[in-house]
Amino acid sequence: MLAARVMGIPSRTILRRHILPNIFRPNLVLATVGLGTAILLEATLSFLGAGVPSTTPSLGTLIRVGSTNLFSGEWWVVLFPGLLLIVIVFAINIFGDWLGDALNPRIGGRHA
Repeated sequence: MLAARVMGIPSRTILRRHILPNIFRPNLVLATVGLGTAILLEATLSFLGAGVPSTTPSLGTLIRVGSTNLFSGEWWVVLFPGLLLIVIVFAINIFGDWLGDALNPRIGGRHA
């Protein structure tokens, strides 16, 4: 960056070509991890009754309602929302990992 400034390149060009690409990639990967965490946090709060209102559909609310019927023979009421929550968070984390590998200039976007 110092060499670009000495060569007389404008600050906007330095920012656009050198700084923003190096900031964008890691923040995009962190955003996908944060999205998975936010989904788990919302489901946990809804399961505990402190999340979204009970009239709003949520995986945590579905799991909480299904847990009251768990031992009455209706096990699928809690199983399928729980599995869906696991699959959603796992898929988002796998996508974030893939995105980190694809945007890493040292790897070159190829998987080993």
